[in-house]
Amino acid sequence: MTTPELNTPATSSTTDRAGLQKKVVQALRQVLPEHAILFTPEDTTPYECDGLTAYRERPLVVALPETTAQVQAVLQTCNRLAVPVVARGAGTGLSGGAMPHKMGVTLSMAKFNHILKMDPISRTAVVQCGVRNLAISEAAAQHGLYYAPDPSSQIACTIGGNVAENSGGVHCLKYGLTGQNVLKVKGFTIEGDAIEFGSEALDAPGYDLLAVLVGSEGMLAVTTEVTVKLVPKPQLARCIMASFDDVRKAGEAVAAVIAAGIIPAGLEMMDGPMTAAVEDYVHADYDLSAAAILLCESDGTPEEVEEEIGRMSEVLRNCGASAITVSRDEAQRLKFWSGRKNAFPASGRISPDYMCMDSTIPRKRLADILEAISAMEEKYALRCLNVFHAGDGNLHPLILFDSNDADQLRRCELFGAEILETSVAMGGTVTGEHGVGIEKVNSMCVQFSAEENEQMFSIKRAFDPLGLLNPGKVIPTLNRCAEYGKMLVRAGTIKHPELERF
Repeated sequence: MTTPELNTPATSSTTDRAGLQKKVVQALRQVLPEHAILFTPEDTTPYECDGLTAYRERPLVVALPETTAQVQAVLQTCNRLAVPVVARGAGTGLSGGAMPHKMGVTLSMAKFNHILKMDPISRTAVVQCGVRNLAISEAAAQHGLYYAPDPSSQIACTIGGNVAENSGGVHCLKYGLTGQNVLKVKGFTIEGDAIEFGSEALDAPGYDLLAVLVGSEGMLAVTTEVTVKLVPKPQLARCIMASFDDVRKAGEAVAAVIAAGIIPAGLEMMDGPMTAAVEDYVHADYDLSAAAILLCESDGTPEEVEEEIGRMSEVLRNCGASAITVSRDEAQRLKFWSGRKNAFPASGRISPDYMCMDSTIPRKRLADILEAISAMEEKYALRCLNVFHAGDGNLHPLILFDSNDADQLRRCELFGAEILETSVAMGGTVTGEHGVGIEKVNSMCVQFSAEENEQMFSIKRAFDPLGLLNPGKVIPTLNRCAEYGKMLVRAGTIKHPELERF
């Protein structure tokens, strides 16, 4: 999981960084005001990483455009100079997708933070890419509407970043990920050509390129404007907190709820160590005696909620729930969710660093992966707290470590790689909603064959012939997969047949 090679024209070892920086700054001064160009160490250091703080790199230059014309001009300039471009929103991503290129320009879209149109009739909103996720729901509230995808970072993360990573959240089981809630995206190619994906109609003519763009992690185009769907706020929402004395019972309960034909508004799982960390931080009234807890939410009309809460409670009891608490009012419901929403900062209080993994497995294997992770804790001598979007099998194990200890970082990387490889072996994927970035680029060698990775490269080349947008991330080269396979052989952790040929 070390930083990948960056194969672009501007990354030759003979390149003079200072000389290139001077050249880029001079060129950008022709299209941007002086205050929108940052290049001194003290100004560029704040951009050296996103939420994945284990890896850092100062960008050559940071550009802060204020208009779409300026975005277009920056891209045209970088394309002409063959300089890499990494687009950045709020920097809350957890896979290193916004980590700068040392020989490239970080294109900050922070100033594109306006809601352009709110249409309660069509239940849509047109927003600039830098608008915060939660700000959309706050603006739509006066119309009885809201934007459904709700990542834990929704108070800060931007809609442009959500589009890049296809972000989800605790309510994505019922309402879908970003991809199911976005109608249209506008932006620019690396050449500075205006491009539009999707349509405000039910369908768009031609290929469904919106589905290609959402989740492409800034590798195909730079997003400037997004049209999102809005949904009516439910009349009522209630949340069940169910306690289990065994993680296997909790995992089986998740599968049983879905098998019963119930699609909760949210279905989350936390193990005992995570519950303890969260309760000490936000005091959400979690059951600290439980080996695992489930948060199961129902929303809709009062009659629908009452019926669904009753059905879910029955399923949970039959699966061995040791205690069931149903939120008595909106304040208690929000209190239950405040714990889940603060799982990441709660973990940060008890460890100098953590690495948040993001794989997906079949729901029926939740208990199996928890047992496997427990064995890995002993193997790598590192603690791991677990919180899952259990309803759709999206795992978020948080491996605790100290980045000041190089050996702990090494063990953390191997621990994370084994979680991802085990997820694939169980029929899952290496990522759910955080993206690949640099964190999981090696693990893509486990998920996909060399031929499949080459097909993904061919799509990128169709949009970005020189490979200048967010290079060195997401898609591994054949050489990289070979080196990764050899490393796992040396470490004795290789499991996947796709890598055994190395």
